Amino acid sequence: MTRIAFLGLGKMGLPMASRLVRAGHAVTGFDPVEAARLAFVQAGGKAAAGAREAAIGAEVLITMLPDGKAVRAALLELADVLSAGSIVVDMSSSAPLGTRELAEALGKKGIAMVDAPVSGGVKRAIDGSLAIMAGGDAQEIARIRPVLETMGKSVFTTGAIGSGHAMKALNNYVSAAGLVAACEALQIGAKFGLDPDLMADILNVSTGRNNSTEVKLKPFVIPKTYASGFSLGLMAKDLRTADDLARALGVPARFSHATTALWEEAQQALGPQADHTAIDAFLGERE
Repeated sequence: MTRIAFLGLGKMGLPMASRLVRAGHAVTGFDPVEAARLAFVQAGGKAAAGAREAAIGAEVLITMLPDGKAVRAALLELADVLSAGSIVVDMSSSAPLGTRELAEALGKKGIAMVDAPVSGGVKRAIDGSLAIMAGGDAQEIARIRPVLETMGKSVFTTGAIGSGHAMKALNNYVSAAGLVAACEALQIGAKFGLDPDLMADILNVSTGRNNSTEVKLKPFVIPKTYASGFSLGLMAKDLRTADDLARALGVPARFSHATTALWEEAQQALGPQADHTAIDAFLGERE
């Protein structure tokens, strides 16, 4: 049993923290939303009234927060209550260069940090089959691997601190680009007279197959339900993270720049809370 503090009990954090509870860990969770705290208690966890209360006595502190800025603000405030030898695991989608800076600041306080963002969405958070990309000291990652394996089916060691966050952002860039291509292909094909369902079937046994053609076209895009559970705002944020990294490293990345601009335009038009598959509607409205 590991004493774990889990900050952020949203769509992803709640099922992830709940799996840790079912695995026998002592998990104290916190979220500013009361309904999320109550849901965690119903799942068998312990809810704290604040982040500091959750962090006291924790061997592992996991963050699943909206962005790196929120993670930094929370962790720097909690550093003085974390026990000696404790480890911080940021499973949020944070900016990799910011993660390196935060790890350095925490290191000066004697606190180790691993970045371990996830991919797979709510469904895979519930069944524990997430892909987890862990960056940081190899010994620290080995130390928390049993905890990570409770939440994920595939745990990859990506390299130095920040590399997990870099990989996550780049993964979502590839995913977002594939979704745009798939949506535009269906719109062009439909205009020509092709059946969208048939197109999806053909794509999925052909070289155009990708995650979007396999799991997003038929349930969310073709019927226009746009209800995958991952917001357009979060996707646009991850794309900006990947694009900012390219710029910081001096990589031309022209397609990344164009893709990021397109998604940010869609976010402005549809709002950040729109489902990310609603990019299809935005593309259909463009001249």
